[in-house]
Amino acid sequence: MEINPTRMCELLVGLPEVDVLGVVNDPGEPLGVHVQCRELDRWCRACGGRAELKDRPKIELVDLPAFGRRSRLVWHKYRWQCPDASCSATSWIQADDRIGFPRMALTDRAGRWACEQVGRYARSINEIAKELGCDWHTINNAVNAYGTALIDHPDRFSVVEALGLDEVLFVRTGEYRRQDFSTQLVDVRAGQLLDVVPGRSAKAPSAWLAAQDQDWLDQVQWATLDMSGTYRSVLDTMLPDAVQVADPFHVREHANTKLDQCRRRVQNATMGHRGRKNDPLYRCRRLLTKADERLSESGTSKLLGLLAAGDPDGDVATAWRAKEAVRDIYTHTNATLAMEWTERLATELTRPDQPIEVRSLGRTLKRWKHQIVAWHQAHVTNGPTEAVNNLIKRVKRAAFGFTSFRNYRIRSLLYAGKPNWDLLPTITPH
Repeated sequence: MEINPTRMCELLVGLPEVDVLGVVNDPGEPLGVHVQCRELDRWCRACGGRAELKDRPKIELVDLPAFGRRSRLVWHKYRWQCPDASCSATSWIQADDRIGFPRMALTDRAGRWACEQVGRYARSINEIAKELGCDWHTINNAVNAYGTALIDHPDRFSVVEALGLDEVLFVRTGEYRRQDFSTQLVDVRAGQLLDVVPGRSAKAPSAWLAAQDQDWLDQVQWATLDMSGTYRSVLDTMLPDAVQVADPFHVREHANTKLDQCRRRVQNATMGHRGRKNDPLYRCRRLLTKADERLSESGTSKLLGLLAAGDPDGDVATAWRAKEAVRDIYTHTNATLAMEWTERLATELTRPDQPIEVRSLGRTLKRWKHQIVAWHQAHVTNGPTEAVNNLIKRVKRAAFGFTSFRNYRIRSLLYAGKPNWDLLPTITPH
């Protein structure tokens, strides 16, 4: 069999309709592969006349490594000009999107590979830049260009039955490390990040929902949230027909928070200082938040003994029993029974003789009783939303944080938005 080294090199380059002019192998430098296109655009795009060759510029593009070495594709282009002085086309340069897109410093295949490595596998841009031997901005621009086309594909998500809203810290800025948050919109059933919008106010998520088709909004039956008044107003306004569901974890966590606030108040009132390791209430702080059924017999005895020693008025004990009563809301799946129990519990906890923290818990139950009981019908939670938040935090750790919201949004959606990566070879970068 006859071996054609030039043809083998062309196959290695992996580009159609190109001629390999030569390979420059300088020690310590990236491997330089010089190519030119076989197809020549010799005709004027304005008048249709035959064009003249003006010059042969060389464009160097970052390419994928070859044989473990960094490589560069040196593209010998053709710049044409129209000989007709009256033609408006003047001159134009050869272009071929199969090799590389205009104003991009990478070859097309290197840009798509970098987008998948950063977006799909959560690798850092700096790591990819070192591997290809280029600067950070070259890789970041390619990830944004290909990634935007991928996440904006109209088929990335379709009908959403259960929508979740939650916030996550985006960045700390300024002299005083002011916290900037972002809001995530998540398909709870599919565990898919739909989009990321700046801030945690009602404006941005409302605008995002307003941009969706009304038919799409009508398909949303459930909306999960963490008892945030801001997100509740968004859902009241934009999804009035969706049933709101308060996340059970946050309901129980709120009861634990009120219990801890009560313990701290009584600690200061009785001891005159914050908790110390030998103080009774400080010693039982973890036992208080532990589920009653998970306490052993000795643990229960220890808890009751410490409460008797450090809780003279019984406020902490009352808050502990209130916390356990809130947990009892979720021990069954009967919505009617849950509503009755929640209403009775809220009335009991808001009595004037109850501790201030317990009364606050009761008022919260009154305001959110319909959202709390809705869980018994929907059985959806904000758990998938919290899982998506963890994926976003992983992206942040890989990038050592973000300052650009655009980069943050694209990287988060590429990793947690479940784009169709099979479309990557076919999309046109934005």
